[in-house]
Amino acid sequence: MSIEPEQTTRRARRGHVPPRHGRQKRGGGVVLPAVAGVLAMGLVLTGGYAAFAYASLSNNVTKIDAIAPKAKGADDVDGTAQNILLVGDDHRPDNATPEEMAELSTESDGGATNTDTMIVLHISADGSQATMISFPRDSYVDIPGVGKGKLNSAFYYGTLNGGGDTGGAKLLIQTIQDLSGLTIDHYVRVSLLGFYQVVKELGPVEVCLNQPAKDPYSGVDLPAGTSQLDAKQALSFVRQRHGLPNGDLDRNVRQQYFLSQEARKVLSAGTLLNPVKMNNILSAVGGSVQTDTDLISLATQMRNLRPGNIQSATIPTLGTPTIYVGGSALSIVQVDTVGLPAFVQGLVGEPEEYTKATAAEPAATTVTVLNGSGVTGAAAAAGENLTARGFQVGAPGSSDETKTTQVQYPAGQEAQAKAVAAVVPGAVAVRSTKVTGVTLVLGSDGKTVSAPAAPASPDAGSSEPAAPESSSSSSSSEPSPSSTDVKSYGKEGVCIN
Repeated sequence: MSIEPEQTTRRARRGHVPPRHGRQKRGGGVVLPAVAGVLAMGLVLTGGYAAFAYASLSNNVTKIDAIAPKAKGADDVDGTAQNILLVGDDHRPDNATPEEMAELSTESDGGATNTDTMIVLHISADGSQATMISFPRDSYVDIPGVGKGKLNSAFYYGTLNGGGDTGGAKLLIQTIQDLSGLTIDHYVRVSLLGFYQVVKELGPVEVCLNQPAKDPYSGVDLPAGTSQLDAKQALSFVRQRHGLPNGDLDRNVRQQYFLSQEARKVLSAGTLLNPVKMNNILSAVGGSVQTDTDLISLATQMRNLRPGNIQSATIPTLGTPTIYVGGSALSIVQVDTVGLPAFVQGLVGEPEEYTKATAAEPAATTVTVLNGSGVTGAAAAAGENLTARGFQVGAPGSSDETKTTQVQYPAGQEAQAKAVAAVVPGAVAVRSTKVTGVTLVLGSDGKTVSAPAAPASPDAGSSEPAAPESSSSSSSSEPSPSSTDVKSYGKEGVCIN
């Protein structure tokens, strides 16, 4: 799979679309993610080197105005927690020699800049917990002002008509915010060369595989069990997708795993207590980074973070179909766009306002039911049962397909959403700016509203009361489709397939 900016559902309005850039020369579109250095840097700076590091980094890092000011009263679902968009691009070094390209296990890309690794690093308010949320590069999504396209083309479209790197960053951020419901607080972009230099300075990183991996496209050739990867092997490891059952989705696992293992390496005494190594790592990071903020401030937000507290997840998907755009075949990752905000909320936690709310009475709650389950008549049946339970129910409708049944609600209607969630066991309540009232979206997980229990007959001969309905909301339940399981790869002894 590769970036194809020209293949959208309609022509972009942002300018001329360039021809493809040397796909054959790049080994079937295999590209290099380069975000490990950023996470490593954050952990390094928590080791007591902040003052020294500032001098090493401040003159090298490129600052760009990537984060638009927040609108007054804008909805931020995770409050004071921080979301950092980590972007790895596969831009090759300018004027690199064939020998240097061989060292990077790659070839010239004709000058293309593709954002082929996109991870939202969600850091809890106290800085002690983090979740890496991967967004596959071939996710077929809505790009504002462009139409449908692959996610890794959003940056390119933003650079058109004089937008440059700042325009590219802003459009990519807007696309991910619209998709996930998260507010991006900071932006960091690292180049291919930056990844290589950081790993080279860090020294061998240990990985463990449950089975051998060999791929001539990326250059990976590793046995089952543990291996110590040098910089060149690390590049091959994180960019492998051929030979993996789920292609780019499994490559996301490679990236998450390597980032976590690298964090363990950085925090080892042999690294933190070696000033020369530390200086070299920081210098390698600084010269290869674009960001909206100074890296010292960014790193202090991770001051309490430890590898064992870093989770990894990939956004929920519905498959990897081949579609046809303008008569040309295009292989994509189909994102569960409806269920994604619910999945994200399962990772970051429900808003405080919802947690504190008391469920409203059904008679004071108006709800609309949408069918995203694929089962004909599901919305009408759920609406009838809600009506029987005393809710005010609007006309049923349809939704795009989703795995996850959810109760969507706008800010301010937490009590009403909690009332609906209480009668749909397992549904996830999600605050959304895309709805104006409480909306029950039925997913393929089969969760729905059951009919209320019939009242007992006066002469039934039994005095046993009916079992009470659960009044607790299950909105904190986390959706768990097979391709998006949350993992903790930073612990010792963890192996992957």
